[in-house]
Amino acid sequence: MIQKLKGTRDILPKEVVTWQYIEAKAKDLFERYGYNEIRTPIIESLDLFQRGVGETTDVVQKEMYNFEDKGGRKIALRPEGTAGVVRAYIEDGLSSEPSPLKLWYKMSMYRYENVQKGRQREFNQIGVELFGSDSYMADVEIIQMCTKFFEELNIKDIELNINSIGCPKCRNEYKEALKDFIRPNLDKYCDTCKTRFEKNPMRILDCKEETCKKLNQNAPRILDYLCEECKTHFENLKNMLNELGIEYKVDSNIVRGLDYYTKTVFEFVSKIDGLTVLGGGRYDGLAEELGGPKTPAIGFATGMERLIDVFEANNKDLNLEKNMQIFVAYIGDKANLFATKYIEKLREAGIYAEKDIMGRSLKAQLKYADKKQSKFVITIGDNEIETGKASLKNMATGDTEEIELNNIEEIKSKVC
Repeated sequence: MIQKLKGTRDILPKEVVTWQYIEAKAKDLFERYGYNEIRTPIIESLDLFQRGVGETTDVVQKEMYNFEDKGGRKIALRPEGTAGVVRAYIEDGLSSEPSPLKLWYKMSMYRYENVQKGRQREFNQIGVELFGSDSYMADVEIIQMCTKFFEELNIKDIELNINSIGCPKCRNEYKEALKDFIRPNLDKYCDTCKTRFEKNPMRILDCKEETCKKLNQNAPRILDYLCEECKTHFENLKNMLNELGIEYKVDSNIVRGLDYYTKTVFEFVSKIDGLTVLGGGRYDGLAEELGGPKTPAIGFATGMERLIDVFEANNKDLNLEKNMQIFVAYIGDKANLFATKYIEKLREAGIYAEKDIMGRSLKAQLKYADKKQSKFVITIGDNEIETGKASLKNMATGDTEEIELNNIEEIKSKVC
């Protein structure tokens, strides 16, 4: 038997209802904040992610799926959403739209990484990108929207951590201080960190190796090296969050895993296991890096698999499965034809209805309706066709009441 590839999974019908619920909540919330959906290709030029995400990141160095196509072009499967959206922003002339431009997406991503709970090689993200505002107020609105998202999903065991990683101007001084700190023990770091030492020492702070994490414990903080502009931006952000009553902690260890971030970075972390559920930040230089106009921007993404784990832990009693509302049973060929036509009227009225299409006996039809947990059953025979009336049976209580078959709206009011 051919099986699915390691790191991929089938999302079965009983699970899909949870995905659809969260996606619908996201769509509704984002649209209230003025965001429109965008969809970008799964395959992109390898260069997009090398330049956009950063050659020293784990994503590019270790995890990206890439290959040469038949034309000899270097192609990569999309490992994250932001770079592709920024490419579309530049290529498709979205910079001419009124600012700020607000976009959101739900897309599959691909990374060759260690498979574990909530982390797959094919995974799904919901993300948001905002272009055109360099104000701290954009940061506030993004974080405010994330907070509202968790509220509407009834996810309570979550906390917000924020940091500023400055701009290229103030980061240069910090990088030198960080290199001075790391240099005496560089030989003790992992091979990946050693390669990052000259190119991007800040990436060393993001290393997941336990030895490296211990060596980094007393590293200098970027917050102590911020220029006046970055410091003011971060202070304004904190003050506004305080005024809005949005609780947060400043975590100077947050650098995020991708090179394009500047100034504000943030993570929403599960209080249950300490793992990040949603993360994001500013990337004011990315559009310019990819050949577009200088454009301040901020965004975030959340992995659906991880989000669903947290959602289900916080909503254990929530039943999202939609059960059948009416099953139409029939007796005989004439009733079968009548039921086939009648059930379409129910469906057109917005009622979830089924009838037998297996040629079962009446007893077997009713048994199927019970297994499918249908709320109500209507049984149709010659008498029901002649009188235009039938019994509507409540499957939970066993109670029945007579209904007019043509009075669809009354039937809908009883079953929906």
